[in-house]
Amino acid sequence: GFQFWRAAECTHNYNRSHYYGDGPEKRFWNGYDVAAQTEEAERYVRRHRDDPFLLVLSLGPPHNPYQTAREDYRKRYRAEDVVLRPIVPEEARGAARRDLAGYYAHITTLDACVGRLARTLAECDLEEDTILVFTSDHGDMLGSHGQARKQKPWDESIRVPFLIRYPAGLGGRRREVRLPINTPDIMPTLLGLAGQEIPGTVEGVDRSKLLRGEETDRDEAALITCPSPFGEWARRRGGREYRGVRTGRYTYVRSLDGPWLLYDNHQDPYQLDNLVGNPRHASLQAELETLLAQRLRETNDGFRPGAEYVAKWGYPLDATGTVPYTP
Repeated sequence: GFQFWRAAECTHNYNRSHYYGDGPEKRFWNGYDVAAQTEEAERYVRRHRDDPFLLVLSLGPPHNPYQTAREDYRKRYRAEDVVLRPIVPEEARGAARRDLAGYYAHITTLDACVGRLARTLAECDLEEDTILVFTSDHGDMLGSHGQARKQKPWDESIRVPFLIRYPAGLGGRRREVRLPINTPDIMPTLLGLAGQEIPGTVEGVDRSKLLRGEETDRDEAALITCPSPFGEWARRRGGREYRGVRTGRYTYVRSLDGPWLLYDNHQDPYQLDNLVGNPRHASLQAELETLLAQRLRETNDGFRPGAEYVAKWGYPLDATGTVPYTP
């Protein structure tokens, strides 16, 4: 369990952000919560500089609402200067530029805070022997394909950074791996890097040998999934269940109605040419379908309608298909 926490279930009110700590009292972070939470994390590191620790710092931004970063950072980005991806349709370009300007302001603030935390590790003489991970839970469409926010199977939504710095275990050189690392792989990979035993119940894969250069880099398939659409991608907005695989080169996705998307991400990096049903790519589609079926068997996923999972686990839902929470 946790010995220390400052947390809330969910809030995106970054300038009036609440949390709970050691008791039932509802508290509020001082000012923009990214900075305040980073300061709390720095205090924790300084207190525990002589003890092994695991610290998870879950920052809300970059996330909507986009225009709520600190003013000094927002002033750095003007909507009219933002360069859009070429797949943002004309009718969405104005909103996308405004959103991205705020998104970049959030990102810049976040970068500064992560830099502060890294400097604190160095000041505490923990820089060499601490595994520092920077990642995210999802991306954001931000107008690409005329879509917004998360849950979609396109790259803007599913691809996230996964950066690791661990000089004592990985050295100081920069290395990029092409093998897709998926969310369930994070915990066993960190245990592997730390030399700890990985429970047999863990479904993810330990990628620590790959990161150390002890295994050959290769292409595999990361499973992508939407068990039940909700919130900002409700069914009335086109939300649907899907399962898919993202390899280093291809994206293949099927919905409950059958094969839905197939992209060659090398030849078509903006995912404009859907190859599903194209006779010239029938063998590729069949190969990826087999690969997806294998991954679903490995994860014991029967790919059922979302309503069945909701009923099985008794989730209460609001009108958008979302589990209500107290912001």
